[in-house]
Amino acid sequence: MDLRAELLKSIWYAFTALDVEKSGKVSKSQLKVLSHNLYTVLCIPHDPVALEEHFRDDDDGPVSSQGYMPYLNKYILDKVEEGAFVKENFDELCWTLTAKKNYKPDRNGNSVVSHQDAFKLWCLFNFLSEDKYPLVMVPDEVEYLLKKICTAMNVELNSCELDDYLSQEPQRQGGLTVWQFLDMVNSGRFLRGIEQEAISMAVEEVYQEIIEDVLKQARSPHGYLWKKGQLRRNWSERWFTLKPSVLSYYMSEERKEKKGSIALDKHCCVEVLPDRDGKRCMFCVKTSSRTYEMSASDTRQRQEWTLGHPPPPPQLPCAPRRVPTDRPLPSPAIQTAIRLQAEGKKSLHKDLKQKRREQREQREQRKAAKEEETQRLKQLQEEKERKLQELELLKEAQRQAEILLQEEEQRRRQQHEEMQRTLEIQLQEAEQARASMQAEMVLKEAEAERQRKRILELEDMQERLQEALQQEVKARQDEESVRYAQARLLAEEEEKLKQLMKLKEEQEEYIIKTQREKQVLKQEMENKNKCLEEAQKQLEEVRVNRQRVDQDVMAAQRKLRQASTNVKHWNVQMNRLMHPIGPGDKRTNVSGGAFAGYQPLLSRRDSSLK
Repeated sequence: MDLRAELLKSIWYAFTALDVEKSGKVSKSQLKVLSHNLYTVLCIPHDPVALEEHFRDDDDGPVSSQGYMPYLNKYILDKVEEGAFVKENFDELCWTLTAKKNYKPDRNGNSVVSHQDAFKLWCLFNFLSEDKYPLVMVPDEVEYLLKKICTAMNVELNSCELDDYLSQEPQRQGGLTVWQFLDMVNSGRFLRGIEQEAISMAVEEVYQEIIEDVLKQARSPHGYLWKKGQLRRNWSERWFTLKPSVLSYYMSEERKEKKGSIALDKHCCVEVLPDRDGKRCMFCVKTSSRTYEMSASDTRQRQEWTLGHPPPPPQLPCAPRRVPTDRPLPSPAIQTAIRLQAEGKKSLHKDLKQKRREQREQREQRKAAKEEETQRLKQLQEEKERKLQELELLKEAQRQAEILLQEEEQRRRQQHEEMQRTLEIQLQEAEQARASMQAEMVLKEAEAERQRKRILELEDMQERLQEALQQEVKARQDEESVRYAQARLLAEEEEKLKQLMKLKEEQEEYIIKTQREKQVLKQEMENKNKCLEEAQKQLEEVRVNRQRVDQDVMAAQRKLRQASTNVKHWNVQMNRLMHPIGPGDKRTNVSGGAFAGYQPLLSRRDSSLK
């Protein structure tokens, strides 16, 4: 299905939604608005001149779909470029127009699907519907889509109940419209007992697989893959999403921060690698420019990503009419994407849809041929019966009595055989029921054993994941402590630098202060010299009164002799500073003893000056 056919399906819904009177025609003003919106969402340059020229009001009445198609093809669809616009925005525009008129969910809020899920189901319906208008989806495709959704939720679709629903009304056997399909889903008949969130996740998964061509993506936190970097050569956990032409990887499953992508072509290949670097279940994707190494959580996941599955085998003529199988196949993977690139195909599901359509056509052809053969055989049978009737009419008189006896005997024999067959059938049914019960018990026991093994595996995996999480938390804590220690050392270094600067400033201030004290000390020494001169004058007075205080002088002389040994050095220094005293004077010790108390003060100041 090419891009033009896809766009026409959505535009058809928008056009019919504007047809309020259901006459097949829409007013020109509404078509102008629709065309303007189509220009916007399809990222086509607006052509207001052509728009006004085509919808000029020189004639009365609305425009039919056939009258709108030339303008739509020439000015819109012919200018559309694939990849230049967002297909989802275009579908949302058409869905908004048609849903207001046709989609009627439960007003009490009891709908099975949300409004957004209904939009995605509408997109899936358009993809799987037939290329005939009005658009319908044949029962096989309805069953295929429902089975896809149920498989995503790990539940099984009741095909018999679906057949009963489709056979209730004759028009349903030819296909369902999108509104009948949404009503059927919202009725909860096939999805009873399932939460709306689970249904929403399943619809999203099927939407990404079919509409967005996502061939494979991880479905649980255990589905992350480890990828080896190119420069740092370290292993990083990434969320991978596979499309036919590219393998993208993200930081997390929300797919908000894209880390990179791997372009796939027919020259790419996938290889399984042996375990190394502490990683297991390794494989690599080789492109023409680089080799990407990855590691899966287990062997099954690696096999799903690398091998994929082969295309489904064609149905035999004697196969039932069901196109989808009851047991879902594994998800396609990288090898499937490379195969699609080698075959020149852009979408897996478009190819599968075309194959299903071809199988339905072959089945219809076989059915028509079978009906034709049956009709021919019926005509031959009627001709034969007519000839036999003519022959029987000729012999009727002769064997009438024999026929009566034979009919009676045959009736009794038939009654006896019928009773015997009934008893045999009942016996066979009892034996089959017993055998089926035994087989079912064996299957149940095997299933229980598998479930126990699976639970043990999951518990083991949970323990390993918890250990890995604890190691990561410890590593982060160590990193934080190292960062904190580094910040503390930087702060201490800065504080020491401040202290050093402060000490330098204090040293400068102390030098200045010492200089000032030296000047003060010099001034004090001058004052002391003056005081010494006054003391000499007082000494002269003491000499005059020496005779009167002779006894006191003798006691003072003893004390002075004891102190003279302590102040000998001071006397020498003082003699250098003062004018010398003439030798032969026996009273010089008195002067030294009188000023012995100044020695400690002068010693401290001399030390300061030094």
